[in-house]
Amino acid sequence: MLLVAARMVRLTHLVALLAALSLAASASAAHEKGGGTAKTTGYDVSYPQCGQSLPTNVSFAIVGVNNGIVFSVNPCLSSQLAWAKRYEAVPILYANTANPGPALSSHWPTGQTAPKVCSASDSDSAACAYDYGWNAAADSYADAARAGASASEWWLDVESANSWESNTANNVAELQGEVAYFQSQGVTTVGFYANSNDWRTITGGTTAFAALPSWRAGVGKQGTAASYCGTAGFTGGPTRYSQYASGGFDADVRC
Repeated sequence: MLLVAARMVRLTHLVALLAALSLAASASAAHEKGGGTAKTTGYDVSYPQCGQSLPTNVSFAIVGVNNGIVFSVNPCLSSQLAWAKRYEAVPILYANTANPGPALSSHWPTGQTAPKVCSASDSDSAACAYDYGWNAAADSYADAARAGASASEWWLDVESANSWESNTANNVAELQGEVAYFQSQGVTTVGFYANSNDWRTITGGTTAFAALPSWRAGVGKQGTAASYCGTAGFTGGPTRYSQYASGGFDADVRC
């Protein structure tokens, strides 16, 4: 009888273990698909959402620092950061990027000697574009600091809606300047937000940032967005976030 009882106890434990493993697998699958009770959805907000009531069921939050263009500040930055801090002690931030060239920008660094030499005799150069990117990143970083944010994760928004030169090498140099500035400030994660068409048009499809992650611009529904997780992004690095539309907001899957 004791032997039978012992066997029954072991069988009971085995059944319980298998049930627990099954539940864990189901929960994991639900998390991967964005279903179940696991919260996988974040939202990114910026100046277009000024004055709106922002989402409340949020697992992470990303806030845009600029007012749509470089060297500008989101007028709702402080209030949106306060919203984001309800869900993440250190909110994720993103900054707009551009490379308008010397003819179009009042911020062009002609004569600047560091971190690159932007010669007045050759102001439309990769070195000048690099300095422009460095300065733009410094301005965004300062705007965030004034609003009380010091993020360890920054994303660079690369879109054709902003001003870019036809010289893709100069555009890449601008982005390299931005990355270098954030890294100089101890930012541990720098990545890029774009769609693949804009990335090819603006950067020529460069692989210079293959070590950095991608945030895929939104098309379709949550399931479509989630399907890009585990794939290489437009930079050549991993896809970290994938965006989709939800309830009038830009929602994001964290991969």
